[in-house]
Amino acid sequence: MNVRLTWVQPEDLIGHELRQAGQDGRDASEIAARWYAAGGPPAPERAGASQPPAPPRLRALAERLLDELAQLECPSAAQEPTGLAEIRALCPRWPAPPAARPAPDRSRLHAGWLGRAAGCLLGKPVEKLPLEGVRALARATGNWPLSDWFTARGVPAGLLAAYPWNRRSGPTSLAENIDGMPEDDDLNFPLLTVLLLRRHGRGFTTDDLARLWLDELPAGRVFTAERIAYRNLLDGVEPPGTARYRNPFREWIGAQIRADVHGWACPGDPGAAAEQAHRDAVLTHTANGVYGAMFAAAALAEAAGGASDVHGCLAAGLRVVPPGSRYARAVRLGIEAAGEAKAPGNPGAAGGFDAVVDRLHEVYAATHHWVHVLPNAALLAAALTHADGDFTRSIGNAVMGGWDTDSNGATAGSLAGLLAGGPGALPDRWTAPLKNRLATSVPGFDGIGFDTLAEQTYQEALRP
Repeated sequence: MNVRLTWVQPEDLIGHELRQAGQDGRDASEIAARWYAAGGPPAPERAGASQPPAPPRLRALAERLLDELAQLECPSAAQEPTGLAEIRALCPRWPAPPAARPAPDRSRLHAGWLGRAAGCLLGKPVEKLPLEGVRALARATGNWPLSDWFTARGVPAGLLAAYPWNRRSGPTSLAENIDGMPEDDDLNFPLLTVLLLRRHGRGFTTDDLARLWLDELPAGRVFTAERIAYRNLLDGVEPPGTARYRNPFREWIGAQIRADVHGWACPGDPGAAAEQAHRDAVLTHTANGVYGAMFAAAALAEAAGGASDVHGCLAAGLRVVPPGSRYARAVRLGIEAAGEAKAPGNPGAAGGFDAVVDRLHEVYAATHHWVHVLPNAALLAAALTHADGDFTRSIGNAVMGGWDTDSNGATAGSLAGLLAGGPGALPDRWTAPLKNRLATSVPGFDGIGFDTLAEQTYQEALRP
């Protein structure tokens, strides 16, 4: 029997590592020439494994070349370190601890959980589709700009054949069949963070997180960088080596989707939230991948404190990211593009988030995978800036931009939910179908209510 595993096979990883090398400024031309001369395929564009499978003879070569690529000098390393001390040294406006941390707010946390779930669920049926597919499916039912769930009702059969719903998510995430919140890694990881804080408190270590994953997280529920790190743990590689060893996904979005509870549990203290997120992220990611987690945690901590608007939250997130990094540039581009689109006198100001998305796709679509953190960071920042705190527009914008639709919708919904202040401030059409019920394979949480999760998060936020 030939069992092909996605996101771990060396012959599939090598193409992704070659692409990452080019983005880093590492000269991998000679290694790439050897790979392609041997008949090696490029990186799979959207799926986790190449189709058809690469010949088995290429595996040993791919393993050798992955190790050679890891030895290439990286010109961006000085401006994009992974260590916390080095990151802080590059951040002149790192947030100081508040004189008195604001008290956590159960209602606000409840809205954050609901917002994350709703945004994730909105993006699930169109995950992996190209931008033109997302637009066509929504426009076919008059749902553009996005202001409601996707539906198959009224969509022409030919369009559904050209752009099929996500195979795993379509049956549980269209308007006509939503029945509670289905399982998703964008919700599994916040659950694991609650469990991590419950067991180890704020002083948890990266090793604590690794042991928690091995104890409680099914291996089949992790993808990209998380799957590589999980494999590395099983092979005896210790953190932070788990993030580096043969891991071409180390600057993808995975750590950013794990950051929410770190922010929620540190209301009004973005610096502390970023430090917690860093200890989490380095299990699986480096550099820009780590910055994604730190940025999200800091922005969400600012929102959880209740004293800032969305623009202040994004500014707080940028303060924990090295300003010369590609991640900081991506966020600034998203904010700038959205701001210009809304500026008085701009012909696209009345409508147009589509023009913002088109601009970001022009910058990133040809060079970055749809799960890479950089295009998604730019889109997230643009979506939130353009929505100006409105919940429906925040999650709608995030999903309208394509790329990692469910992850961006989840993070946008989390922050917009916190800013809304409580479940009653969120439109009922987004929260009622969730039925206060979350499905998950994380032990002890299946079927849990979002009100219960808010209470558990509240208790962790109270801990010193």
